[in-house]
Amino acid sequence: MMLSRYASAAVAAFVAFAIGGNTVLAEENPVVAVVNGHKIHLTDVKDAHGRLPQQYKEVPFDTIYPGLIDSLIDVRLVAADARRQKLHESQEFKDQMARIEEQILQRMALTQVMKAKVTDKQVQTRYDEASKELAGAEQIKASHILLKTEDEAKKVIEELKKGGDFAKLAKEKSTGPSASDGGSLGFFGKGQMVPAFEKAAYALKKGAFTESAIKTQFGWHVIKLDDRKKTVVPDFKEVEQNMRNELSQEAGTAYIGKLRKAADITRFDADGSAKKDSKPAAK
Repeated sequence: MMLSRYASAAVAAFVAFAIGGNTVLAEENPVVAVVNGHKIHLTDVKDAHGRLPQQYKEVPFDTIYPGLIDSLIDVRLVAADARRQKLHESQEFKDQMARIEEQILQRMALTQVMKAKVTDKQVQTRYDEASKELAGAEQIKASHILLKTEDEAKKVIEELKKGGDFAKLAKEKSTGPSASDGGSLGFFGKGQMVPAFEKAAYALKKGAFTESAIKTQFGWHVIKLDDRKKTVVPDFKEVEQNMRNELSQEAGTAYIGKLRKAADITRFDADGSAKKDSKPAAK
């Protein structure tokens, strides 16, 4: 989710090991450990599991269960000992808790905005719009030979006109990372390459190469069109989560943008001096 962009590592760690609980029947939520009289319930373990990084979530719950309980026990023991040392009364603790409080409030506010803005209907509408656009789209498969100068590119074109093998020349002369693959870039759609490259590649017929060098910020290209195909529209279930992520990001960005627009913000340089284009701080 987009929230990961706004929540710091400190929040992620805090939440991952937080000991919370859901109100459920005792028989559905058994006590799985007792630490100096404090009960740890199954829901606490499941909550901790649900907040782990994705690679750990993929581990079967039964496999990771003992480690999760150990982690929760350790958190309880260390936290209790920290309180015994009165670390919770230190200014450092209070400062960190204040930061964590703001980060959690930020996360909760963003979650609330996204739940309200990203509905099933909106996700379906986004999919339908994208499907219509993709239905008429075409992907091409192209190869290129990237050279440093136009003269080098012209020489390669002359060799190709004489029957030179494109893949072989790419391996020998291209400065691009695709050289080892004979210059192959695989299939791509419109908007995925820089404009000049894309325009030249799409204008080619299958099997043809550019008879003049194409200049981009990367250098001079000789491009060959290998194949064309219609874009396959993916099933809704395949892209649903991506659609939700996109809409969530848009909703979060709009929400923060609205807050920024309404706020009185003054920026300063690292030395504390006001930026030239900065307005005076509000008094």
